[in-house]
Amino acid sequence: MNAVYDFFVKEWYFSVPLVIMSLIAAALVIWRQLLNGSANTDMDDFLPVFQRTLRKGGIKSAVKLCKEEKGLIPSRLFVAGLEASEQGAAAMRRSMANENELEVLPRLHFLLAPILAIAKIATMVGLLFTVISMINTFNAIGEQAASGKAKEIGGHASKIGLALFATALGLFTAIPLVFSHVLFKDWIARFEIKVKASTHKLITLVTNYKKDPSLLDEPEKEEEPEDEDDDRPRKGKAKARRD
Repeated sequence: MNAVYDFFVKEWYFSVPLVIMSLIAAALVIWRQLLNGSANTDMDDFLPVFQRTLRKGGIKSAVKLCKEEKGLIPSRLFVAGLEASEQGAAAMRRSMANENELEVLPRLHFLLAPILAIAKIATMVGLLFTVISMINTFNAIGEQAASGKAKEIGGHASKIGLALFATALGLFTAIPLVFSHVLFKDWIARFEIKVKASTHKLITLVTNYKKDPSLLDEPEKEEEPEDEDDDRPRKGKAKARRD
């Protein structure tokens, strides 16, 4: 504990920059996590509401509903597709592809570069401070050895261990950042899959709406008796063939 205290108090010019980078990195990770939460939308809950709104109110009502959502898929992707729906499915696909490339993906990658940069810089800064401290320590050892003060050389062993705290603090900052960066990249990859699935779903819904709005009606649960009625003639035909 004394070594840690000495590092943060006596070697403050080494510890303060690393601590500041750690605090900034933690703030960036929390900020990115909050942005991910606001960008995400539960499509299983949203699509049924969207489908009913499109069937009852048309394209304008659907656009209004999407703009009220906070998620990137409804508020950005669906709005771009619906606004181009009058020009056909191909225009919708192009509009959503452009929106995804120019608006959605840049927002998803926001802050990832600074997070990774701090992770790499913290490691190098910690190593640099360790090297500087080691150079100063060995210079002091050499001067005392030259002056014949061999007994005092052993006192510098603690300073060598103190110098390694800079590298340890740099790694302590970098390792969680690299791990967070990997998790964010994985989340973005899964979000892109959701974007593609939502794009195809929207084009299908709008195409069916243009053909016949009744195609967007939710299927009723009383469909099993119809299947039984369809099977009865088949059974009667089978009996007739046996006779």
